[in-house]
Amino acid sequence: MNYCYFDSPVGPLLIAGDQEGVRCICFPKSGKPVKPERGWIEAQSGAVAEAVKQLREYFAGRRTEFDLPLAPHGTKFQLAVWGELQKIPYGQTISYGELARRVGNPKASRAVGTANGANQIPIVIPCHRVIAAGGKLGGFGGGLPVKEALLALENASAGNWSVAGR
Repeated sequence: MNYCYFDSPVGPLLIAGDQEGVRCICFPKSGKPVKPERGWIEAQSGAVAEAVKQLREYFAGRRTEFDLPLAPHGTKFQLAVWGELQKIPYGQTISYGELARRVGNPKASRAVGTANGANQIPIVIPCHRVIAAGGKLGGFGGGLPVKEALLALENASAGNWSVAGR
């Protein structure tokens, strides 16, 4: 697995992938970059290099959709949730309940929240676009300030999140 660090506006991101695609984007922990796993090779090539390029464009406001080979690893349910996350348009948010409805299990709001939390490719698989039905942000692996920053970048009205599918 190749990896590199990308110094983003939300902190240093560790991006890792292989010949199949991007496998993870890790937010910093306690302000420090996440360390790569044993055996990973520091190399900005292939899908990792393309992820850096597209993330740079995203943070500069020049990209609203990602076109990357992705290789997420998860359960069938997690993969279904992550697939639906990728359908949420840039600058829009939906509720956990709406996401549960979209994966065919309207009573699974908590389960989709758990799947969101297990997303290893945040930003590109935009779990930050899912908020509570009442408009509160809810949890986020990168921390609520990062979630708020990503939504603000995408021009979702900060502090007054509109939720589609209520």
